[in-house]
Amino acid sequence: MKTNSYFEELKKKDAKGLSDELVSAKKELFNLRFQKATNQLDNTARIKEVRRNIARIQTVITQNAKAAE
Repeated sequence: MKTNSYFEELKKKDAKGLSDELVSAKKELFNLRFQKATNQLDNTARIKEVRRNIARIQTVITQNAKAAE
């Protein structure tokens, strides 16, 4: 499944890679919202996908932080 492979890929990254991934996902979400507001967005499902990816990234960051304690 696509999401499982993405999640496994995130688990392999270090803290800097995860934070970079999070920043780029948030920028993409901002751009998608802007496109939606100006009626330029064709694939509205992409917003939902990016929001879930952000949540996945934050989950891995939290898991890594708790494991480090």
